[in-house]
Amino acid sequence: MSDNEKLEEKIDNIYNRHYLEVYRFLICFSGNQNDAEDLTQEVFIRVLNNLSNINSINNVKTWIFSIAKHVAIDHYRKRKFSTLFTDGFFKHIVSTEKEPNELFEQNEMKRLVHTAISKLKPNYRAVVILRGINEFTIKETAEILQCNESKVKVDYHRALKELKKKLKLDAEEVIGNAN
Repeated sequence: MSDNEKLEEKIDNIYNRHYLEVYRFLICFSGNQNDAEDLTQEVFIRVLNNLSNINSINNVKTWIFSIAKHVAIDHYRKRKFSTLFTDGFFKHIVSTEKEPNELFEQNEMKRLVHTAISKLKPNYRAVVILRGINEFTIKETAEILQCNESKVKVDYHRALKELKKKLKLDAEEVIGNAN
């Protein structure tokens, strides 16, 4: 097997092993399938561009997610704080087993949660998505966010506290508008 064939096999392995997780992270961060696809492509372009460094990387997964985090935050900054999660992936999840009113409540709750997540500052949003949605460990999250484990714990705690506050305000607003 030639060096080029080995390199292609390595690239295929990395892509196939991590694509779906990176895509899920980016769809949660961006709230838009098209953006998530573009951002995922950008992540793997950056991975390819830095493939020469891969032998010095301890954990390829956390390295890739660190790149994904940077790509997501760059995208977020480019959008200039525009509303996220408006036409996102989660609105398309439909359960055929539920009654229409249950389905409406479930969709409304998802909308409220994602609206509240979108209002968190970027580092809080990233830690909530990584820990709460993608279920990464504290250690993995710290490596991805390039900080220590204590910061992850504190930020996650503060982000959840902030998220609860935003959810309470949003729920009160919805109730107020219904009356």
